[in-house]
Amino acid sequence: MSHTITLLADLASTAGFSSLRGKVGKLLARADVQLNGSRPWDVRLRAPGVLERVVSRGSLGLGEAYVDGDWEAERLDEFFAHILRAKLDREIKPLSLLLPALRERVFNRQTPRRACQIGETHYDLGNDFYQAMLGPSLAYTCGYWKNADTLDQAQLDKLELICRKLRLKPGMRLLDIGCGWGGFMAYAARHYGVECVGVTVSKEQAAFARQCHPQPQLEFRLQDYREIDGKFDAIASIGMFEHVGKKNYRTFMRVAHRCLADDGIFLLHTIGKNESGGVTDPWIEKYIFPNGEIPAISHISDAMNGLLVTEDLHNFGADYDKTLMAWHANFEAAWPLFAATLDERFHRRWRYYLLSCAGAFRARDLQLWQWTLSKQGIPGGCLRVG
Repeated sequence: MSHTITLLADLASTAGFSSLRGKVGKLLARADVQLNGSRPWDVRLRAPGVLERVVSRGSLGLGEAYVDGDWEAERLDEFFAHILRAKLDREIKPLSLLLPALRERVFNRQTPRRACQIGETHYDLGNDFYQAMLGPSLAYTCGYWKNADTLDQAQLDKLELICRKLRLKPGMRLLDIGCGWGGFMAYAARHYGVECVGVTVSKEQAAFARQCHPQPQLEFRLQDYREIDGKFDAIASIGMFEHVGKKNYRTFMRVAHRCLADDGIFLLHTIGKNESGGVTDPWIEKYIFPNGEIPAISHISDAMNGLLVTEDLHNFGADYDKTLMAWHANFEAAWPLFAATLDERFHRRWRYYLLSCAGAFRARDLQLWQWTLSKQGIPGGCLRVG
């Protein structure tokens, strides 16, 4: 769930320290945001030096200042949506992003040795915590809200949508790359009679999935995607591609091509960004999704060039706004259960993460794509499902 957002902090960097407050205020006015205003999306400064701090550290400083309690916005989601709709982030190329950009260009931050970092720092927070936030489906990806009124229904509809796009039938063998807590595999096995192999880099997820879904037709592996072997009639990867990194996209597609039967279908469900440039937001990368990277359409199409055929590309990115707001509501409702073990800084950090991402999807700065892919092209084409 990482994204590139150049925020209030980075806008201020062009103003200099002279008359900083006034110049930042003029920039924010273009997004209909006020400093110390009274509307829910306005910024209220609660400590001195906030603007200077975020000027020197960019969006990283802005997020850290919020976690420290130095500024507030009643509706963080609307604050971020206003900033991004006004496209204020496009006007600045702050110095604070030069080093991250160089690092992403030069280094492979998603090597096999580093692959488990995301599991250890994010997904291994505790199954009880994620059950409280995500609900009984334990689906940590965008729900499909076309005909749904609740989070649980949206997640079930998403699982059904994927099964139908994959054309699953009894006896087929399905691979789930990034299987999470096993919810999709269990659904596919129960409703479509398929055998499933799932891989994850999270020890907590693998242990939970094995305990909760002990059916013999389900196999859960603690394994990096690069180590997968065997042939499968269908492959799904739901919300894992954001951890692959552009230096590894081609490798990922080669694995999918190698493992997919000649007449099989591969469904790739991933967050996407509108432009190929930019870097991962430094705050998200440091505190939420280490080594995360959001692809652009060109990254995906280049990676699968000559390997896979695009049968369908389905964008329902606006649904991620609803999903994140539902997760946030669950998180806040359950917070008293975790307050004794997870401190108030974690509370503010997680709120900032969920609501900033909701604002980004609301502004259509981020997308959610489902790519339906085949190896040789499906005879007669692939009818749109959903």
